[in-house]
Amino acid sequence: MKLHENHVIGRVRSPSVKKIAIVSEHASPLAAPGSIDSGGQNVYVAHLARELALAGYLVDIFTRRDSPRHKPLVQWRENIRVIHVPAGPASYVPKEQMLPHMDAFARFVARFARRQGSLYDLTHANFFMSGMVAQHLKAVLGIPFVITFHALGHVRRIAQGAADTFPPARLDIEDSLMRDADRIIAECEQDRIDMMTLYDAPPGRIRIAPCGFDPQELWPMACAAARAHLGLPQDKFIVLQLGRMVPRKGVDNVIEALALLRAGFGVDAELLVVGGDLGGIPGHPGGIPGAPGAGPTPEAAELARLRALAAELGVGDQVHFTGRRPRAQLRYYYGAADVFITTPWYEPFGITPVEAMACARPVVGAAVGGIKSTVADGHSGLLVPPRDPQAAAACLAMLARDPALARSMGQEGLRRAYQHYTWRSVAGRAAQIYTAAVDDARARALPHMSAH
Repeated sequence: MKLHENHVIGRVRSPSVKKIAIVSEHASPLAAPGSIDSGGQNVYVAHLARELALAGYLVDIFTRRDSPRHKPLVQWRENIRVIHVPAGPASYVPKEQMLPHMDAFARFVARFARRQGSLYDLTHANFFMSGMVAQHLKAVLGIPFVITFHALGHVRRIAQGAADTFPPARLDIEDSLMRDADRIIAECEQDRIDMMTLYDAPPGRIRIAPCGFDPQELWPMACAAARAHLGLPQDKFIVLQLGRMVPRKGVDNVIEALALLRAGFGVDAELLVVGGDLGGIPGHPGGIPGAPGAGPTPEAAELARLRALAAELGVGDQVHFTGRRPRAQLRYYYGAADVFITTPWYEPFGITPVEAMACARPVVGAAVGGIKSTVADGHSGLLVPPRDPQAAAACLAMLARDPALARSMGQEGLRRAYQHYTWRSVAGRAAQIYTAAVDDARARALPHMSAH
């Protein structure tokens, strides 16, 4: 059954804002989901732009050109263009190493904006490096900007310590963006608190707008039909983990929980791990384009570590790494699962729990970041401490032994997803934030203009 939410928000464009520049330096809306550096930010940019365009906005998305195959400009959809910015080599560059290319990126976008018939009304930056571009456009062209950080350097440093390889300059850059942005979008209440306590961000300029899901892409389906489509057994308790293969996602914790589920609770389960490129970057198995002999990508190395861990714990045959899957296939994986699990150490928002809820599946999630907001503990799922496989295993066992409870939680998650987290409602909230930012900027400019 596919539900509809056309009543959630009208598609009426703000009179203050018509043209929007969305900057997302490392996360292209055209990237394959689950590939390296492709995750929630790509989904956020793609779906937000689509809903804004449907509401009548003109949207240009600027992302770094990371392949010689990319055309300079792609008319992606009606009212949406994707501009591939020539900044650095036309090949993959880890986002941790992208900062030196951002000056060239910003200068290109400013030149591009000047060549248009009219300037953008607003820039929406995504991630701190895109914020530098928006900051430049504000300084040289007077374009106000809104920023969604998607992750905060201070929080990442606390969570990862020496494993965080972003340049230390990130923290100072984020500080300046907190001061200069016309509006700051926090993705959840914890995000807002972190901005104020760690950066002294002005509370009056922070607004909360979450991530979402597309009801035309994800909806509840019969478990048996989903398993038949994927060729999965009908009689197994199946747990799903979906996302990028990076250490902070805590997939090792999930594998340990699976082993404990069998050894400590007597529940025989299968784990599907969806995401990541099993052969490295497409066309360059196990390595980085343009860097012969560079060895496996960080994501490929993480996959190898996870495989070894599963074998060491005696669950190698119960853990199935599928690699990345097209978004059109994800509803079958959500639908085939008895429960969705995600236990990251740090998660600014976390789109996948919302997607699982939209498919009426209960969620076992780490009590961090946005997951604390999206998953209603004891109602739409169960929250556990991060890095606690015993707690995760206990929750999985509870749901395996009580299918009625699992179904009830799935239905409550579905209700919450439609009430709070459709992309249309998210875009409506973003549009309100854009209008306030532009109106405030124009009001500040009026005294200056009248004085001249």
